[in-house]
Amino acid sequence: MNSETNIQISIRPFTVSVSEAEITDLKDRLARTRLPQPAPTDDWDAGTPNSYLREAVDAWRAFDWRDAEAKINERAHFIAEIDEQPIHFIHVRSAHEGATPLLLAHTYPGSSVDYLDMIDELVDPVAHGGRAEDAFDVVIPDAPGYGFSQPLTSSGWTTARVAAAYDRLMRELGYDSYGIHGSDNGAMVARELGLLNPDGFLGLHVLQLFSFPSGDPAEFEKLEPADYAGLEHMQWFQSVGGYNTMNASRPQTVAVGLSDSPLGLLAYSELFNSFGNGTSLVTLAQILLEVSVNWFANAASGMSRSYLENARVQAEPQVSHARTGVAVFKDDFQTIRVFAERDNDNIVHWTRFDEGGHFAALERPALVAGDIRSFFASLR
Repeated sequence: MNSETNIQISIRPFTVSVSEAEITDLKDRLARTRLPQPAPTDDWDAGTPNSYLREAVDAWRAFDWRDAEAKINERAHFIAEIDEQPIHFIHVRSAHEGATPLLLAHTYPGSSVDYLDMIDELVDPVAHGGRAEDAFDVVIPDAPGYGFSQPLTSSGWTTARVAAAYDRLMRELGYDSYGIHGSDNGAMVARELGLLNPDGFLGLHVLQLFSFPSGDPAEFEKLEPADYAGLEHMQWFQSVGGYNTMNASRPQTVAVGLSDSPLGLLAYSELFNSFGNGTSLVTLAQILLEVSVNWFANAASGMSRSYLENARVQAEPQVSHARTGVAVFKDDFQTIRVFAERDNDNIVHWTRFDEGGHFAALERPALVAGDIRSFFASLR
């Protein structure tokens, strides 16, 4: 363990509170929306279409932030200062004795609100037809620069550094042993915790392991027919995921438009719609909650910068030996087991679901919670 783990960190209560002036400003900006010139075809072929934006802006103007804010504040929120960085987190303890401590690491362009609809399933499984021994205490941080973990006070917040900060947070909360679940950016943080493998680390459950072909022809000899569909999905995502390149090269330039225009932020969050390929089950109301949090927190700069930090890392590939569980959802990135097991040699749980996509915690929270329970129960 790093000696910094022994340094006491400061933790204070936090309440999500947006002023009336900020709400009025958002509605004024939305009322003055100027849509771009329409594309030759009003579809998702070249990006977020005007027809979607027109509907979404109307819905956002009617969106009840005070109601959403009250729902968010039903849970206990805190701010921890770690490496001089404010890290916001939700902390909910289970009423069941012996509950397993569990970190929940969020997506891009998401935040801790990714998991609001999963909390009850995890902390009180009995109320949802489960067993008391499968209960969790949950800790749901916003990664530095995301959500309410603002402002970003220094550079260098790679996923590895975030993972180390999360370990310090769990120790400060009194947890000597814990596990983690993550998706998207959160899945990468979870794997970094697996590489760190601190004392008492139980394992990681993820929705994706981002392992890709090495170029060795022998790898392809082991692929199954479904794996080729996964390769096609990778190629499709690369063709539409231009935000990866923009965030990893000029995040501050990107953030100017996203921080000044709510319409720009909404359009840039097209990943929630799976780039309009018709598979996303995330509702418009859920998207508006996520984007509202990012707007009011002015999070665009920090969120985008996380890509730059990781792109600048010069590190040799490492194999994770931590116990790992994977849940692959039908319309999500298709983790290919041959590649995943090359990079993670202790995969002990693998599940496929025939519904749900990249934001499964929003789309099918009960399925995700159930698979988390199954994975950690199998480790006992």
